[in-house]
Amino acid sequence: RTSLPAPMFTRSDFSVWGILKKCIGLELSKITMPIVFNEPLSFLQRITEYMEHIYLVHRASRQPQALERMQCVAAFAVSAVASQWERTGKPFNPLLGETYELIREDLGFRFISEQVSHHPPVSAFYSEGLCQDFLFHGSIYPKLKFWGKSVEAEPRGTITLELLRHNEAYTWTNPTCCVHNVIIGKLWIEQYGTVEILNHRTGDKCVLHFRPCGLFGKELHKVEGHIQDKNKKKLFIIYGKWTECLWGIDPAAYESFRKQERRGEPPRKAQSGISMENADTEVVDAVPEVQDTVQVIPGSRLLWRINTRPPNSAQMYNFTSFTVSLNELQTGMEKILAPTDCRLRPDIRSMENGNMDLASQEKERLEEKQREARKERAKEDTEWQTRWFRQGRNPHTGTPDWLYSGGYFERDFSGCPDIY
Repeated sequence: RTSLPAPMFTRSDFSVWGILKKCIGLELSKITMPIVFNEPLSFLQRITEYMEHIYLVHRASRQPQALERMQCVAAFAVSAVASQWERTGKPFNPLLGETYELIREDLGFRFISEQVSHHPPVSAFYSEGLCQDFLFHGSIYPKLKFWGKSVEAEPRGTITLELLRHNEAYTWTNPTCCVHNVIIGKLWIEQYGTVEILNHRTGDKCVLHFRPCGLFGKELHKVEGHIQDKNKKKLFIIYGKWTECLWGIDPAAYESFRKQERRGEPPRKAQSGISMENADTEVVDAVPEVQDTVQVIPGSRLLWRINTRPPNSAQMYNFTSFTVSLNELQTGMEKILAPTDCRLRPDIRSMENGNMDLASQEKERLEEKQREARKERAKEDTEWQTRWFRQGRNPHTGTPDWLYSGGYFERDFSGCPDIY
């Protein structure tokens, strides 16, 4: 499909301060938020958005040289957060045992995720290439904190990509995401932090710095970094914006350009100011103006460019074309999906259809049902059993992880819990 059934609900006339003032410095996953803050997707579906640019992984698999493969993997890691640009709605917290599957033969992958823990909330996922060229898996437990003006999401958990033809595994953790002006003013998003991608076979590492906005907004959305070998020799320079594109260049050509720039040979770009219109400077984090596109250094190679969003994206929670299709329930699909699949969740479905009152009632009902089930387990002293993932250790880092147990696509859903 190319659009959602109903346009986005406006949040402009909704006062949030009454709810949020009690939450400063707290872990937001434990606080029930009104549905007006949400977007009609589960966090499990949000994770699936990593797959929008999966062609970069297929491309990596075809590269004969390790350096070229790392360039593709770095571009994939950056592209995975690109769909968050201007996405200020909060995905629904998955219920314990909730699942989401996506099979895209046109894009060459199948994907399964499960909510394996509720406190703390942990989402595990596993994807494989239909041509047996890759495995992509991980477990994510986002730490959400409210800091008075902004909400910060720190995505803990390791992401692993295995390129099977090259017997290579890459691991990394996503940057921190921050939504500014949740109380008053225009909402805006930035990503910041250092992402390190390690090739466990060669020892090569890609170090990417997601720049915080900075005083005049001139660093907003910028990503800069390099690929180095196991002896820390720089092999390749990477630069761009996670909202736009990523370029790469040989270190010698990069240094030569920077020297010229310092001597003032190419004209320096003017700094952008900050948009302060309608801003109470005591309350609002200034919204940086949209920057010029990335200044491309001669001799650079384009590694990745963002997909154009559909023209009606602003009325659809700023979803990409890929995201719009994630909650689509095609005729007959409910007969083959697991009964725990997000597409069958009534609160998300009601919100997508524009019925906010029903969505709110259903959300409360599901949360109450989840609490009752937890009480029953406590009474009977039984542990929750995950269905498709098991706790173990990441085979490449040795750190605790959730590993796919297999069997989902055989479609024996007889033991699935009744969560809706």
